[in-house]
Amino acid sequence: MIIPLPDTTTRQISQKLVEMQEHYTLTTGRVLTLIVMTEDGDDLDNLLASVRDASHEHPSRVVVIATGSAEDDTRLDAELRVGGEAGASEIVVMHLHGALADQAEAVVTPLLLPDTPIVAWWPTACPEAPSAVPIGALAQRRITNVAFGEGVNQYDLHLLSSGYQPGDSDMSWGAITLWRGIVASALDRHPHEDVTSVEIAGAHNHAAVDFAAGWLLDSLSVPVTRSDAEVSEGAFPITSLIFHRPTADVSVTVVDDSTVKVTVPGSPESLVSLTERAEAEVLSEELRHLDPDRTYAHALRALGRVDYSEKQ
Repeated sequence: MIIPLPDTTTRQISQKLVEMQEHYTLTTGRVLTLIVMTEDGDDLDNLLASVRDASHEHPSRVVVIATGSAEDDTRLDAELRVGGEAGASEIVVMHLHGALADQAEAVVTPLLLPDTPIVAWWPTACPEAPSAVPIGALAQRRITNVAFGEGVNQYDLHLLSSGYQPGDSDMSWGAITLWRGIVASALDRHPHEDVTSVEIAGAHNHAAVDFAAGWLLDSLSVPVTRSDAEVSEGAFPITSLIFHRPTADVSVTVVDDSTVKVTVPGSPESLVSLTERAEAEVLSEELRHLDPDRTYAHALRALGRVDYSEKQ
């Protein structure tokens, strides 16, 4: 069910939420408040579908802020989504116009659930220092998506690293969780040898490849070289990984859009299923872990030591 509330106030929105809880038997077991920051031109339907899918594991109050033009007449247009339109959550979509366009914090505060964690998600454009903006300061967890659009460059990643605060994370980091498990398993196989250097290749300007390089450098304390490779649309962004060792190398390479090959000396080659994770799946994983992600922080810290000399 979608209930439009044109030219409304936060008080009226709150009253309507209470009314819906009484008349439509909405769940009261919400575990967090998720604030989704969007801008004009963003695909709201797609973002709402991701939130709805993730809500089945994380029943939440979702507040979507759609920032309009500061030159418009000042008003707040909202819509409430419950039932099949909201999954296991209740969703409030608020379009801020005029003077309200820069007042997201003041508008969202009355709708925050008491005594529950607050998560802020920037699915498209994101601030350089998420914790420094008003919405980020409210949240215990801040999720960016630096790979959105035309991708990310080293300068953007440097800003993300320098602005890091405990609680920050990024969708591109969550996108490589399963891949990192495959990589760790490959290095656990016999024969065990020290890794002397690492080569990793993947999509140009895709943060997932850079985060993976930083993670490997921090974990292994050996030189890591990051280079570019052609990647088809929708395919996993990391195409190949080679661990150089004194006697024999270990590799993890993409075979096709859904399979990677793991090569370990002394063992048969193995094929492992791996596809690019859906946005809802990554978001759901991020919402499972509201404590600071130290591994992500260490990967960011190591980005400045990754060798990009072989970039095309």
